[in-house]
Amino acid sequence: MKLSSDTPPKSFRPKKFKTPDKAISYISEIYQAQVEYLRAQFDAFTRGDLPDVKSPKKMHGYYPYLRIKTEFAKRDDIRRSYGFAPKPGIYSTTLTRPDLYAHYWDEQLTLLLQNHDIPLEVGVSDTPIPVHFALGEDFHPEKNLGVEQIGRVPHYFDVPDLDLMNDEIPNSMHILRQDQELPLALFTAPRADLSLQRLKHYTGTSPLDFQNYVIFTNYQFYIDEFVEIGRRQSGTNGYTDFVMPDAGGRLPQMPAYHLKRDGNEGITMVNIGVGPSNAKTITDHIAVLRPHVWLMLGHCAGLRNSQKLGDYVLAHGYLREDHILDDDLPTSIPIPPLAEVQKSLEEAVARVTGNTGYDLKSIMRTGTVATTDDRNWELHTSDRQNLRLSQSRAIAMDMESGTIAANGFRFRVPYGTLLCVSDKPLHGQLKLPGMANSFYRQQVEQHLQVGLETMEILREAGADKLHSRKLRSFSEVAFR
Repeated sequence: MKLSSDTPPKSFRPKKFKTPDKAISYISEIYQAQVEYLRAQFDAFTRGDLPDVKSPKKMHGYYPYLRIKTEFAKRDDIRRSYGFAPKPGIYSTTLTRPDLYAHYWDEQLTLLLQNHDIPLEVGVSDTPIPVHFALGEDFHPEKNLGVEQIGRVPHYFDVPDLDLMNDEIPNSMHILRQDQELPLALFTAPRADLSLQRLKHYTGTSPLDFQNYVIFTNYQFYIDEFVEIGRRQSGTNGYTDFVMPDAGGRLPQMPAYHLKRDGNEGITMVNIGVGPSNAKTITDHIAVLRPHVWLMLGHCAGLRNSQKLGDYVLAHGYLREDHILDDDLPTSIPIPPLAEVQKSLEEAVARVTGNTGYDLKSIMRTGTVATTDDRNWELHTSDRQNLRLSQSRAIAMDMESGTIAANGFRFRVPYGTLLCVSDKPLHGQLKLPGMANSFYRQQVEQHLQVGLETMEILREAGADKLHSRKLRSFSEVAFR
């Protein structure tokens, strides 16, 4: 039997819709037909039913597209930061994974129709679906194919093209060619698919399990506590399930744990380990899920003598010396604090600790957090350290917070940082094994409770109030 490469997937003509549900249904129909075609052809390929290798014919599946054309720039509610076209024009984007994004699309399309009252055009794009993405995040070529077959895949199927997976749109570097349509979303379908594949690899859990409220930490102690809480809360207080990486295998690089609610309104926690590289990697990929907020909860070095071990640091600015995002977001660009997140973090500290008003200053300090890429920054002379730390008014030093906040700013994901002072190297209190273990046991539970309480406050307030206009440029995509 030969591959049926002459039998294309079902054809679809462009259609226009005035309701989100019908548009999403057609998007799903197109996507499923294209993916099922590729999967059937790939199954034949793995069986060895090959056409002439000297002149193979590629088998293509294509992403669906969404397009709007508006002659007016308007929005019913100027307080909202998304859901409208910022100027007249034709906007479009490619789409993937209806099983993951249908709920998100429903909100975006509903707002577009409210603001512009224009039809939503859906059709088949000219952007091919790489066969790796059509086969899903559980597919591994090296496990499913022989060496010779792996080498032949690009002759028969489209493979990932890095030119289609860049971040020019979120970086505000997207240059339109003449007559090119304006971007409707921050991420194209191939860029989103790449990250969905990487999430399973890095976190050991499916993208479908990720929740809209995300906490990052740099210590396993927090994860251990979250696992206990997640198991207790599952099935209560609106939480439906608790998902963690497969316990039978070795933990992935950045394991993720998910306390789930309906509509993905629960809490995901990820142990990103230490350093800005991991912080950038994981936020690069979680960003395509369009979460409502992400927070950094971790430990830091206190830089002021008045701070005590166990005190909290609420970041309202960042001295960015992580260097990992310098090309994408220059350090000259400020990363502003977001009032909605800042107030919620402060309120959560008050609720959990019982300190309110002026008394909060006895256990929490607000100021600049310095983020460095040098784990042994303490080895520099105090004269070298103190100059820039003094000039920036820094009150704490860590290796992840500035990166996470900067990527939140870059990808329009609300962000915040609440750290806990675990050592004071500039004042003779180093993080040594005995001291650290005692500190961790005493402080982690309370710190995590503050983070979880913050997420409850933000969810109760409503996600539409959380997505700040500070994160949007003057010429912005319509999708959140």
